[in-house]
Amino acid sequence: MTCRRQLLLFAAATLCLAASPVFAAEDAALRAAIASPDRTPASVARDGARHPYESLVFWGLKPRQTVIEVSPGGGYWTEILAPYAKATGGTYAAGLADLANPKISDGARKGRANFETRFTNPDKYGTVQFVNFGPVAAPLGAPGSADLVLTARNVHNWTVQPGVADKIFADFFAVLKPGGILAVEDHRADPKSETDKGADGYLATATVVALAEKAGFKLDAKSEINANPKDTKDHPFGVWTLPPTRQSASDGQPADPAFDRAKYDAIGESDRMTLRFRKPG
Repeated sequence: MTCRRQLLLFAAATLCLAASPVFAAEDAALRAAIASPDRTPASVARDGARHPYESLVFWGLKPRQTVIEVSPGGGYWTEILAPYAKATGGTYAAGLADLANPKISDGARKGRANFETRFTNPDKYGTVQFVNFGPVAAPLGAPGSADLVLTARNVHNWTVQPGVADKIFADFFAVLKPGGILAVEDHRADPKSETDKGADGYLATATVVALAEKAGFKLDAKSEINANPKDTKDHPFGVWTLPPTRQSASDGQPADPAFDRAKYDAIGESDRMTLRFRKPG
């Protein structure tokens, strides 16, 4: 082998190593937030399915960012992102039930109050911001003020309501800085066809990409971090048949103690798309 060829091969190998995520700098603050004893046991038990470190690194989480998470549910990501923001000089905001909406339900109002009470602890979480979010809500923040917007397992709830998903994705685009990131995780219908705009909880990746692109985003990357090839996506109560919901009866009906959960529990949590979009600029 000639000296020139050896040098070219060495240079190519060096470029491959530099581009590999394996060689990315370790985020010690993120590792510490994930390992915190303040996280609930129920959240920690889900880490094997949700891959928090890998997912957040893929989405581009960094110190000192302003991060907005919409519809944080039980606070799985909040338990990580709020302490991380506190430790790194960033800001974490949670988009919760829209208190300005006169049609807000008592349940939604109570759920927001409970969430705020839980995460209003500056020693653990710093100063968490709580903002109105929903189909008729005001903007999530000042235009171009956020570095990263995260929505996990929520898009399928918006696509079944005419016009709602378009409005929400436009809100995401408006609040992000040029170059800012929209991080999306949702239950993936592929390779099967989507069912009634995601009524069973599963969406086609193409549907989510189209929504984001319509709002002005560019697809930056896809990841298989949260893939689950065991998920057959044909469950009697949709994705909610699987953990962690483990539904065993039709909506509004009491749980069926005779329902055989074995094969659904063996599947684990759903097969999910993990997408990163970028606002141009």
